[in-house]
Amino acid sequence: MSKNVVIIPARWGSTRFPGKPLHQIAGKPLLWHVWKRCRRARKIESTIIATDDMRIAEAAFAWGAEVALTSPKHQSGTDRIAEVAKHAKDFSLIINVQGDEPLVDPQLLNRLVSTLQQSRQIAIVTAAHPFENPHDALSPHQVKVVIDRTGNALYFSRAPIPSTKGSGPSLFLRHQGIYGFRREMLLQFVKWKPTPLEQAESLEQLRALENGVRVHVLVTKHGSPGVDTPADAEAVAGSLRKHPTSSAGRRLQKSRAHR
Repeated sequence: MSKNVVIIPARWGSTRFPGKPLHQIAGKPLLWHVWKRCRRARKIESTIIATDDMRIAEAAFAWGAEVALTSPKHQSGTDRIAEVAKHAKDFSLIINVQGDEPLVDPQLLNRLVSTLQQSRQIAIVTAAHPFENPHDALSPHQVKVVIDRTGNALYFSRAPIPSTKGSGPSLFLRHQGIYGFRREMLLQFVKWKPTPLEQAESLEQLRALENGVRVHVLVTKHGSPGVDTPADAEAVAGSLRKHPTSSAGRRLQKSRAHR
């Protein structure tokens, strides 16, 4: 029987934020918040934390998570989740949720699964949303995506695309780093070598486009920013304490954009 799963890649090493997955936010590890929200998605049958670090693994085991120990040699989270999927032939649809997304929307996970279920032509699906302020698209830390009329990605970039001249705010879409894969597509993706555009932009998703694979983009009203620094973690904690979870992501996104 095939299963729809979330796999959360988590590593200890981070230049800006070592030990980030276990950093405490509102009394719980950052990774716990991600795992907890993924488990709320009704179309997800299993949520797995994939890591090569025993500190992360032991902490996750302690709160009841399913953990897959992976090789320490992986260059990306996609490589890490592919190792797990390779050994689990019953996995059908695999959602890759970054381990620093404590405000990920369970309903978005459901939409990613539904999109893959409804169209066999879609092998990879991701998400994007309008910038609250189009000026924020100038930041190279905010990945942009432009899409065609059928909702497929034309290009991803760290540069502001499309050109700001004459563009309306709705054209500026911030890419949210969450992906849904068919298992066979995921295993093929990690076999391909990094491509020229991928290396130029430092954006792994361009590997799919350069190999002729369409990436479907779900456009949502709002997104859920990740935690890149201790300051981001403090902002998340403050939002969770002061506001309902549904609004926390929008407030944090807005505050981070103006740094």
